[in-house]
Amino acid sequence: MEKKSLIGMNLDELRQAVTDMGMPAFTAGQVADWLYRRHVTTIEEMTNLSKLNRAKMAAEYTVGLLPPVTSQHSIDGTVKYLFPTSSGKQVETVYIPDGERATLCVSSQVGCKMGCSFCQTGRQGFEGNLTAGDILNQIFALPERDTLTNIVFMGQGEPMDNLDAVLQATEILTAPYGWAWSPKRITVSSVGLRKKLKRFLDESDCHVAISLHNPISSERASLMPAERGMPISEVVTLLRQYDFTHQRRLSFEYIVFGGLNDTATHAKAIVRLLQGMECRINLIRFHEIPGTDLPGTNEQQLLWLRDYLTHHGIFTTIRASRGQDIYAACGLLSTAKKNEATQ
Repeated sequence: MEKKSLIGMNLDELRQAVTDMGMPAFTAGQVADWLYRRHVTTIEEMTNLSKLNRAKMAAEYTVGLLPPVTSQHSIDGTVKYLFPTSSGKQVETVYIPDGERATLCVSSQVGCKMGCSFCQTGRQGFEGNLTAGDILNQIFALPERDTLTNIVFMGQGEPMDNLDAVLQATEILTAPYGWAWSPKRITVSSVGLRKKLKRFLDESDCHVAISLHNPISSERASLMPAERGMPISEVVTLLRQYDFTHQRRLSFEYIVFGGLNDTATHAKAIVRLLQGMECRINLIRFHEIPGTDLPGTNEQQLLWLRDYLTHHGIFTTIRASRGQDIYAACGLLSTAKKNEATQ
């Protein structure tokens, strides 16, 4: 019988597991402490469990941490890892150190259904959802785990399309029984799946980042097919119902393409769309991916767009480019490995 992984189980599931094995319910809290605070890799290390109970657990379960299968290191310190998953697939994770901050960009799916034209992951097609354990493995099996200050769900996949697993992972990361991180250290992105985004906003206190990329609906739809069923105007209407002035931050991600979304027309449309909202915009330089002819903008236009939006009341920053000497953009490393495997 294949053993089940403990990583990814919340406190209720751990409690059910230990009671099914004839152990006291409080054992679940001990197991959670070993998994999510002390980061053990084997059940034998859980020394406040009796030898008998450790043997019982080891007969049915494994901790389930899996190390990365490969990595690429950038001259700027960025590291892209390829992690195995419980389904036998592989998924990307990017570690980004920056002074006193160290951010980890984690994936929520293998591939993606959204089909955005500027994203290599979307070109892979959809290969499956990650479990909560697969998501947490990217964090807890990371060599630099203890240096992390922030986690962003901005890797491969659409987090709201795998909402149950994402909510369970963020629960474990922030719960007192889990890693006990503040939700302020975690940001979850979305193209704007409204119903699931609403559920996430209602059930989680983590920050939210929305992939905007174009404020004009017809143009956004040419970049992001999800716009046809979930217009950004309706997403913004939903977001206006929530308070982003205190505990939770709202940001909009905006990859800038030369002549396609960086003109005065687009700048004015962004202001109209977001006027009066407590939010920020992160402008992102576009770096070419294979098979696309989308142009990047020039530095002068990027600075102009930032200054225009800031002048009109929308706090706007330009995200620093990292890891450009490696496969840093989403989907590039996993695509390369898949191509190697089929040759």
